[in-house]
Amino acid sequence: MDVHCGTRFWRRGGMGAALALGLFACAGTVFGQPEQQCSKLTSLHLKDTTIEAAEVIELGTFNPPGASFPIRRLPAFCRAIGVTLPSNHFEVWMPLERWTGRFEVVGNGGMAGVISYSAMANALRRGNATASTNTGHITRPGDGFDASWALNRPDLVEDFGHRALHETTVNGKQVVRQFYGRTADHAYYVGCSKGGGQGLMEVQRYPADFDGVVAGDPAYNWTHLYAGAHLHYAQSTLKDPESYIQPAKVKLLADAVNRACDAKDGITDGVLDDPFSCRFDPEVLACKEGENPGTCFTPKQVKAVKDIWAGARDDEGRQIFPGLLPGGESGSGGWQSWVTGSAPFHATHWRAADGFFRFVVMGDPNYDTMTFDYDRDKAALERVAPAMDAIEANLRPFERRGAKLILYHGLSDPDISPLNTINYYKAVEEAIGPNTRSFARLFLAPGMQHCGGGPGPNTFDAVTAIERWVEEGIAPAQIVASHSTNGMVDRTRPLCPYPQRAVYTGKGAITDAGSFVCRDPQEQSVNQEKSMSSLRQNSSGTRLAQ
Repeated sequence: MDVHCGTRFWRRGGMGAALALGLFACAGTVFGQPEQQCSKLTSLHLKDTTIEAAEVIELGTFNPPGASFPIRRLPAFCRAIGVTLPSNHFEVWMPLERWTGRFEVVGNGGMAGVISYSAMANALRRGNATASTNTGHITRPGDGFDASWALNRPDLVEDFGHRALHETTVNGKQVVRQFYGRTADHAYYVGCSKGGGQGLMEVQRYPADFDGVVAGDPAYNWTHLYAGAHLHYAQSTLKDPESYIQPAKVKLLADAVNRACDAKDGITDGVLDDPFSCRFDPEVLACKEGENPGTCFTPKQVKAVKDIWAGARDDEGRQIFPGLLPGGESGSGGWQSWVTGSAPFHATHWRAADGFFRFVVMGDPNYDTMTFDYDRDKAALERVAPAMDAIEANLRPFERRGAKLILYHGLSDPDISPLNTINYYKAVEEAIGPNTRSFARLFLAPGMQHCGGGPGPNTFDAVTAIERWVEEGIAPAQIVASHSTNGMVDRTRPLCPYPQRAVYTGKGAITDAGSFVCRDPQEQSVNQEKSMSSLRQNSSGTRLAQ
């Protein structure tokens, strides 16, 4: 039996499930058989919390409750199942061997209501102890935006908004300490979308919970997201039958945007590296007399696109929520899923908005969400904002602890506009000043859709980046992202800390991250002209096949 404190808890011998007998000391703590150590967690005393079950899951495959497919390639771990009153269900997983000493809490998506088993599995494979919560309620199977649980339940709204994750973090740390006999060396949080918003809620409300936070595509100003994005984008295409954009027309829009704007960043690769400079006017797609309406946009469809890109404003012209950026509209994770759906009132934006306004905001299952007016009905929205919105930009309590924050956002996100995250980061810079980059950095991913997918490089390891920043003091100067087709990586690109952007050096393949450097805005125009000149001289070796 080998013992290496901090890296290996114990090792199973050659007798299959049998364990080496006896007790041994590790860092001043006495451990016994893992099954016993795990099962004893049910007697742990936690405030308003019960550990209902605790068992060792053997090396290999785990079948999550209610899931259609098992999770494979897992190390052996202790699975603790708990509930905090009134109904915050959570799980804590702890590897039996080679624990890194880290505790990683993972976030949720949509309206939550489930344990994030896949994210827990990723953390466990890294050797981290991990935890997840359903945020205090259970959603209908297959409906990630089910909000019916919130009807007349402000306590559950409070849990969903912030309390459940904090309680899970506090309790999870105690479970880990009880199991391993020592406190975790570092605590991390990782989440995207709702999970990204949860990360910012933690940083703002509970700055002592984590040493490092990764918050992707964050849904942080929840009420404005639902009124000014989900509902606004839906209303733009659903106000009348003529405004609805058929799914087949999305590719027309995407192709036209690429023709107009792809090369503006200095390379032609099917990705808008700089969608902020794209000035494409959807009027060019407007149907001309005698044209087949299936190959062009009606005037109301053109207006719908403009409204979605412009974002929602109140009666005094103030932005409620920014619009989407052009680029990356096509594909399974693009507008067909979020904006158009397979038919009217089937898109994700509509489904998300409808449940939220009926059950959370208005408290009326029969409410007609299409009638919601921000200026008239703002008071109803503001009643739930304190529990759900994470908009505080002064992060000094978090920063003073030496904690670190990595934000990221896909520039082709059709769900949450990346402009919203940029606005938040700028607000943090205004509140903190020049020291912001010493503890918080934002990385924008060109061509990435919501939390992944899209035509641009969309797979990257922000977790290692946050771990190195916290534990070694190495701030991420870039994070390399990759794009794959049929399981094979076909391009890589550095993601740069905002406001820097990856610029082609003029040498090497545009599919290789090594051909790019991160530049500040004032340097970009000079380097872009150099790269365009180089491409004109040697385009055959650098352009992607179209």
